[in-house]
Amino acid sequence: MGEKSRSKGWFGWFIVLIVLAAIAFAIALTVKQKMHKKGSDDEAAPVPGPPGAVTQKYADALKTAMQFLEIQKAGKLVKNKISWRGDSALKDGSQANLDLSKGMYDAGDHMKFGFPMAFTATVLSWTILEYGDQMKVVNQLEPAQDSLKWITDYLINAHPSENVLYIQVGDPKADHGCWDRPEDMTGERPLTQVNSSAPGTEVAAETAAAMAAASLVFKSTDSAYSSLLLKHAKQLFTFADKNRESYSVSIPEVQNFYNSTGYGDELLWAASWLYHATGERSYFEYVTGKNGEDFANWGSPTWFSWDNKLAGTQVLLSRVSFFGSKDLSSSNILQKYRKSAEAVMCGLLPKSPTATTSRTDNGLIWISQWNSLQHPVASAFLAVVYSDYMLSSRTAKISCDGDNYRPSDLRKFAISQADYVLGNNPAKMSYLVGYGDKYPQYVHHRGASIPVDATTGCKDGFVWLKSVKPNPNVAMGALVGGPFHNESFIDSRNNSMQTEPSTYNSAVIVGLLSGLMNGGKGNMGFMCSTGSLGVTNYGVTVSGGSIPPRPQLAQLEAFAQFASNLNKTTQNQLARYLIDSLVGLTTA
Repeated sequence: MGEKSRSKGWFGWFIVLIVLAAIAFAIALTVKQKMHKKGSDDEAAPVPGPPGAVTQKYADALKTAMQFLEIQKAGKLVKNKISWRGDSALKDGSQANLDLSKGMYDAGDHMKFGFPMAFTATVLSWTILEYGDQMKVVNQLEPAQDSLKWITDYLINAHPSENVLYIQVGDPKADHGCWDRPEDMTGERPLTQVNSSAPGTEVAAETAAAMAAASLVFKSTDSAYSSLLLKHAKQLFTFADKNRESYSVSIPEVQNFYNSTGYGDELLWAASWLYHATGERSYFEYVTGKNGEDFANWGSPTWFSWDNKLAGTQVLLSRVSFFGSKDLSSSNILQKYRKSAEAVMCGLLPKSPTATTSRTDNGLIWISQWNSLQHPVASAFLAVVYSDYMLSSRTAKISCDGDNYRPSDLRKFAISQADYVLGNNPAKMSYLVGYGDKYPQYVHHRGASIPVDATTGCKDGFVWLKSVKPNPNVAMGALVGGPFHNESFIDSRNNSMQTEPSTYNSAVIVGLLSGLMNGGKGNMGFMCSTGSLGVTNYGVTVSGGSIPPRPQLAQLEAFAQFASNLNKTTQNQLARYLIDSLVGLTTA
C-alpha cells in the first residue's frame, strides 16, 4: 500500500513537471528574440538559474552579521542563541494593555524606536525576497525570517487600532542616563504614539512598508500571518496618507534622536511595497500620479537611509520596469523612476562622469561622520540589487552622461564597499565585529560591556562604560559606526559616533552580503514571488515556495495568460528559469 501511494505521488509530480515544462517551453517559443554575437558589448550575462556555489568570504561574513539581530532581541527569548543575553522588557506596553515586549533594541541602548526598527524590517524583507535562495544555502534564511517576525510581531501589537500606532517604548533621556544590561532594567518605560490628533506620516508609512514587504516573505509559509500583515499595512498606509504631518512636528521630542526630513519618500516607498504585495493598480497609480510628481524628486540622486527612502523606491519600482507586464513597464512615469535609479547608480560608480566626490581617499562612500558606514553599505546594497535586475533582464548597460557601464561595474563597486568594511582599509581592521582577526573591542553597547554575573543598577553600571578593559561579551555581527573622513577610527566605548552599532546597519549589511554571495549570476527569486507580477496569484510559486501537488488546469491556463502579458525580456528569462528549476527538481 505504501509503495503504491508513493508511486502515485511520484507520477503526479512527474505530470506536474511535464505540464509546467511545456508551459515554459511554450512561453519561450512565443518570443522572437534577436541573438547577440558572442562577446558583443551589448550582451548581458546569461539568465540566472537556481542558486549554485556561494562566495565563501561573504557567506562567512553573513553568518557573523546575522548574529547581531539575535543580540538585539527584546522580550521572552524562547530560543536564545546568545549566551550573555536573557529575557528583558517583558512588561513593555502593559500600561496600555498591550504586549510590546518583542521588537529589537535600537543600538547600544535599550530604546525601541519604531521608525528605524520598521526600516530594518523592510530592508530585511527585501533581502529575503531577493536573496532568500542564497541565504538558504548557507542556513541563514530561517534565522532571517525569525528575526523579521520578531519585529513584525511587535509592529502588529503596536498598531491596536486603525489610526493609532505606538512608535516608541522608553524615554530616551532617562534611558541614556543609565548604563545597565537590558535584563536588569528597572525604570519606567513610557509609550509614545501617533494618532489622528498627533499624526506621524513617515513612521506610519514606513511601518506599512515593513508589513507589506514582510507579507510577501511569509506568503508561502504562513498565509494567515501574511494576510494579517497586509491588513495592517493597508490600514497604516491609509492612516499615513489621510493624516499628513511629520511626526517630528507632532512630537518635537523625537527630533533629538530620529528626526525626519520629510514624509513624501515614505509614502511612495510604502505604496510601492503595497503594489508589489497586492498587485492592486491603485498603488501603482499612487506612485505614478500626482504623489509621484510631488515627492519623487526624479533625476536628483539621494542617499538611501532610515530617513530617506527615495533611492530605494526608485530601485524597487525599476523592478516593474524590468519585469512587469507590458502596459505597466512602458509607463512614462515608471521610466522616470528607472532613470532616477540609474542616476543613483551613476553617482556611485567611481569612474562615472557623474560620480559623487563624497568618498574617502581609499574609495569608501562617506556622507556623515556619525555612523559613517550606513550610507556606503546601503548604497552598495542598492547597487548589487540593481546589477542583478540588469543581469536577470539581460540589460547590458546603463549610460552615465555618455559613458556606458555594465552590471559587473556596479557589482565591482558593491564589492569595494563590502571589502572595505571587512578589512580592506587603512586600519586593516574589520568594522564587522567578530569577522576576521582584528575588529573593534570597545563597542558602545551596554549588554556587551557588562559581565553577565555583574550586579549593576542604572547609575553604578557606568563603571563598565569607563572601563579600560575590552568588552567581556563580543557583540558578534555588530556593524559599528565606522571611520571618519580621514579614515581614522578611535576604538573607545565612549566614542558612540564611531563604535555604536544599530539594527538598521545590520539590515543593510545583511542585504549587501546576501547579494554578493552568488558571484554575480543575477537573481530571479523576487520576480517569481510577488503579487505585482502575478505569479503566486495563480498558485504556481516558482521560488521561495513549492509547486502545488495537484494544480488545476485553470490555474495553469491563468499562469500562461499572465506570462503572455509580460514584456519579451521577462518572458524569456522566466521560461529559462522555469526550465532550469524543473531540471533541478527532477535531478534532486
